[in-house]
Amino acid sequence: MPRLIFCLALLATSATAFTLRSWTDAYTLANNAVVQMTLDEKAGILTGVGQFSSRCVGDTHPVSRLGISSICFQDGPAGVRATKGVTGFPTGINAASTFSRRLLRARGVALGEEFRGKGVNVYLGPAMDIMRNPKGGRGWESFGPDPYLNGEGAFETIVGVQSVGVQACAKHFAANNQEHWRYGASSNLDDRTMNEIYAYPFYRSIDAGVTSIMCAYNRVNGTSSCHNANLLGNNGLLRKHGFMGYVVSDWGATHDTAAENANAGLEMEQPGDFIVIGGGVYNNLISGLKPAAKSGKISSARLDEMVSRVLAGWYRLGQDTGYPSPNFDAQHSDGSGSLNENVSVRSSAHTALAREIVSASTVLLKNNRLTLGTGGPTIRGLPVATSQVKNMAVVGLDAKMPGKDCGDLNTCNKGTITTGWGSGSNSLEFVVPPIDAITAVVGDSALISQSLSNNLDDGVAAARGKDLAIVFVNANSGELGAYTVVDGNMGDRNNLDLWFKGGSLVERVAAVCNNTIVVVHSTGPVRMPWSNHANISAIVYAGAPGEQNGPGLVDVLYGAYNPRGRLPFTLNDDESAYGTEIVYNSLGFPNIDYTEKLLLDYRYMDAHNIAPRFEFGFGLSYTTFAYSGIMTSFTSSDGKSTFTTQFTVTNSGSVTGTEIAQLYLSFPESANEPRRVLRGFEEVDLAVGQSKQVQIALNQRELSIWDVASQSWVVPLGTFTIHVGASIKDIRLTETFTSLA
Repeated sequence: MPRLIFCLALLATSATAFTLRSWTDAYTLANNAVVQMTLDEKAGILTGVGQFSSRCVGDTHPVSRLGISSICFQDGPAGVRATKGVTGFPTGINAASTFSRRLLRARGVALGEEFRGKGVNVYLGPAMDIMRNPKGGRGWESFGPDPYLNGEGAFETIVGVQSVGVQACAKHFAANNQEHWRYGASSNLDDRTMNEIYAYPFYRSIDAGVTSIMCAYNRVNGTSSCHNANLLGNNGLLRKHGFMGYVVSDWGATHDTAAENANAGLEMEQPGDFIVIGGGVYNNLISGLKPAAKSGKISSARLDEMVSRVLAGWYRLGQDTGYPSPNFDAQHSDGSGSLNENVSVRSSAHTALAREIVSASTVLLKNNRLTLGTGGPTIRGLPVATSQVKNMAVVGLDAKMPGKDCGDLNTCNKGTITTGWGSGSNSLEFVVPPIDAITAVVGDSALISQSLSNNLDDGVAAARGKDLAIVFVNANSGELGAYTVVDGNMGDRNNLDLWFKGGSLVERVAAVCNNTIVVVHSTGPVRMPWSNHANISAIVYAGAPGEQNGPGLVDVLYGAYNPRGRLPFTLNDDESAYGTEIVYNSLGFPNIDYTEKLLLDYRYMDAHNIAPRFEFGFGLSYTTFAYSGIMTSFTSSDGKSTFTTQFTVTNSGSVTGTEIAQLYLSFPESANEPRRVLRGFEEVDLAVGQSKQVQIALNQRELSIWDVASQSWVVPLGTFTIHVGASIKDIRLTETFTSLA
């Protein structure tokens, strides 16, 4: 086996110093500014300048006489969109697959540095839309179907982004889970489900000190998200959980009058004019902000509060001093136009980090590493035995460069998947596809036959009789909006099948090559009925990994990086196993009833005893790990409880590696919770034979359920069970404790 090399990504540090103020100090500065402002100036702070009137995808009006600049908003969750000279970072779903707070935080820092370098005030991310259904079009922008994993992904990303003085904007609040009918569908759900599933990641964003939160297009229980007082108001979910920042609308997500939106808790409207089916509410000459303020429909106290909340975030992150102005033009994403200054914010550190996240998020699902043959050993599986491979094939459309003619929204599928499509996509400028990375590492050691299409006959011809065949297959999804329908898929995928007969390609190639390795790039779960085929020696799930797609993957395939990625969702061939549906057809905006309540993904399958093909949290390594010695302790201070679990993990194999230790919690039966829920994870780096003690602490909210009667988090009475292991189905240690509340 080749020597394993671990790339240690260092947290990037900003070269630009800034002053991080307390919320109290920031509000003092904001309030002092507000009392000096005219009505026009206040309205300008709260209203975008228009969809096509800014260098950014959104912008506010400056108040130059008070030294207040315009506030630039820019997509997206995985990199600065609509500009050149930036890094195409791995998507949210890949970041989740690392199960690494270290890498999540480092990714946030790097994103913040690039947004700041481009002169962007507000990073429109992270996204934390729960992957309610595996076909949901934008699930890849977020961190999967589990609320705890989404919350941790959001927390670390926000802390990282804001550590360099860039505002984070958590989105899309709330229960925004499908693309079909997204502009008005009503997500109908009960109070407990809202708090424990869909609002839960936003509460972690608040813990992280998030500056802004974006309200969604959809309605919640019949009321538009952006004028829903139960969500946004001073007695709504966000404010009751301590949110100190401002709420901004999704682009065109406002309806009705300015007073209805403002009085329900919305602070800012973007982009300021009508877009698609909404917007332009605050600027309306009859029912907009200014006439509503003059008539008293919006009180002067509420208007001032709105402006203060926006400015407090700006002051808190030190954007009032020395912050760069935008140096790009989102209206000319190709770099043309007089406003594009063509400033590159890329760095070797960011590229190395992106590559490491690709490797760390690559999930090894199957690896039948065998030694066969009588005339000398033939090694199958992973890592690739380069000394044994003299003739190989690379098969599949997904191995080649993506179509750059699709524009910055990635609205086509002409090559390898780096992101899904839509406003959450990122730069294709520096993509290194798998075929280029494989060719570079193989060099002259083997002959490579290529079939870089999904033509079944050509793929078979290339693979027949080869020592190794690597088959690349994919399935994509994205944002509906005003974006192109891609291969008949309107944002949400039509099914869980691989695209372009990918499943048939895998089966046909495996029939003629007994060492077939399958690489799957997709934005969510796909069907894998062929996974047990005897000639398929390895399966790798690689997600939507961004620009370093090829190099990060090849590091795993050829043994320079020991795989440690874990599935952030469950893989099952039958969509009914997930317990939810996408509503495709409706006479008008549908009501989508969340009857599954708390039972999403592995929770639903657990409750119904459904055996997955590959379970949540699953992922193989080139080494093995042993668990031992579980101990628990409980402390209480200042009315807050903390429960700590300690155990030992040992590298029991022959290769240095990283284990992802996971903690699942079973609540007392009376709590009516799912059978087991994720409540902790740690990455544990171990040399051969090395052991480390691991501690996972659970705070009071993580031990609680949402009590509807008291409208609070309550630790239920009774016996809890701690499950520690390598996945939801691979539990190595258990322990119980009793809560006396």
